[in-house]
Amino acid sequence: MKRDSGSAVGFYTMGVACLFLAVFFLTVVFGAQTYRKIVAGQTGNNETRALLSYLTTCLKSNDTEGAVRIYEEEGRLVLSIADGGSGYGLRLYRYEGSLLEDYGKLESALNPSAAQVIGETEVFLAEEVDEHTYAVTTDEGRVVFHSRCGDAMGSTEAVGDE
Repeated sequence: MKRDSGSAVGFYTMGVACLFLAVFFLTVVFGAQTYRKIVAGQTGNNETRALLSYLTTCLKSNDTEGAVRIYEEEGRLVLSIADGGSGYGLRLYRYEGSLLEDYGKLESALNPSAAQVIGETEVFLAEEVDEHTYAVTTDEGRVVFHSRCGDAMGSTEAVGDE
């Protein structure tokens, strides 16, 4: 009988050890999944801020009277930002799911193969809201830019998806 009692204690000890091991592995798996979700959310927030901040920086860096122009070329909406009076400037437009920045002569044709990809987006809408106020909308949200040229107080407001 002592043998039966000893094997029962050994069986319970092994059962408790296996239970602790199973709980440990489940904790590791759930922790890894939670960490993966947190990192993905943080990466998405950083991409959102980077794209919207970049658009604001482009507009603010060339904040002169008449520098911003919105037009259509080759069926694409183009936001053109002149680089002073040089005849060169940035042209921002959507091409094959990406927002592109094309720097060159403002009167030349768009060249997507030489343009730099700013970010992935399925939506690109640029509009003049008021005099000296522009809004740019992408998948990541909307940037409202108020030009300071000719205005004592300028402001920029970014509104992203939450």
